[in-house]
Amino acid sequence: MNLVIIGDALLDADLTGTATRLCPDAPVPVVDLDARRRRPGGAALAALLAAEEGADVTLIAGRGDDAAGRELDRLLAGRVRLVDVPFLGGTPTKTRVRADGRSVVRLDAGDGTAADVPLGEAVQEALRDADAVLVADYGRGVARNTWLRRELSRLPPHVPLVWDPHPRGAEPVARADLVVPNHAEAARLSGATAPDAAATALWRHWECGAVAVTLGARGAVVVPPGAHLPAPEVPAGSDVCGAGDGFAVAVVRALAAGAPIAEAVRAAVEEASRFVAAGGAATWTTEAEQGAGRQPGRSAFDLVRQVRGGGGRVVAAGGCFDLLHPGHVNLLDRARSLGDALVVCLNSDDSVRRLKGSDRPVVRAEDRRRLLEALECVDAVVVFDETSPCELLAELRPDVWVKGGDYEVERLPETRVVESYGGRTVLVPLVAGYSTSRLLSGAAG
Repeated sequence: MNLVIIGDALLDADLTGTATRLCPDAPVPVVDLDARRRRPGGAALAALLAAEEGADVTLIAGRGDDAAGRELDRLLAGRVRLVDVPFLGGTPTKTRVRADGRSVVRLDAGDGTAADVPLGEAVQEALRDADAVLVADYGRGVARNTWLRRELSRLPPHVPLVWDPHPRGAEPVARADLVVPNHAEAARLSGATAPDAAATALWRHWECGAVAVTLGARGAVVVPPGAHLPAPEVPAGSDVCGAGDGFAVAVVRALAAGAPIAEAVRAAVEEASRFVAAGGAATWTTEAEQGAGRQPGRSAFDLVRQVRGGGGRVVAAGGCFDLLHPGHVNLLDRARSLGDALVVCLNSDDSVRRLKGSDRPVVRAEDRRRLLEALECVDAVVVFDETSPCELLAELRPDVWVKGGDYEVERLPETRVVESYGGRTVLVPLVAGYSTSRLLSGAAG
């Protein structure tokens, strides 16, 4: 299925830890952080969820020319086709601070909005090839684009159009087959507090095919026909972040498969409940932890907690590992022998270019990560974008940090970080004759 998702791409982050005391100068909790996770949010999360379900996804969205925008590009690369929308300002980012499984505060940044200009042939081509279209409006201007709204209104009748609205966004086009606000959004947009009354008022106002108001653990109300579709029970206190995106993706896929609207909403309610019960968007690891994709319990930070919880020792080693060779393997084998788990801190493509020049890396980060993960001695891989892994090491806090013998311990900036919490740095002798530069020049045969 060719699914086109249109909307506002966000970068989401979770800072997680524990809170056992209050700040001495204010009645607020002190959160001791033990992990940071970054992932696509908004329309970008919907795109990844759809791609995971097997759809061929084209994401029409904008991002700022900033670090957050480049991070989104990395996370989406190879998973969805990205068609850019001209974007003015910074990429929207949302950072949740969570303690003991509950959100303490959310920090929002990025003031960017999409420009109201013609979007061009690439967007027209994507819409011509679409089997279904989902608009995920997060109030950043993509859904308000005049040219795009005209193109959406011209979609053929057999192409389902689902619209996930936002209180600060645009009204859905009347061509929409189904609009899916949550209860708070529907109440704010309609002025009616009862879900069925809100759904009816919005259906009449928007003149769309149908409106489904999602009610979280209570399911959804869909008008017409005016049905209440209950949700399966999920564990109390589950993280619902991303549930709306999961619902929207599930309902558009069901409509594309030919399901009537009420049945599509019922299937989407069940799918969203499963998504929440499995941990929601917070279960997604990112390239900054474990590559990409949703892999519950397998991120580097989860591994570190598990090893430490059992009284084990965590070892970390770092580098570019461009053109993996026997010297690298020897270094990693030796590193693994120093503890109970080995985490490799891998320079991203941008980081390698800053260190090695514009012609490097030879092998992109995703492929370098996969090669490293295939080694028996490697337990997890973390990709970092900075020139030095110091920031990452401050979060991982390995007991041992390993580098090749061509460095001096006291000259490594990582040494100060590792020693600050009681860790140590170990140098492993290099295997003579092997380096990526020598391999590229043919000197190593």
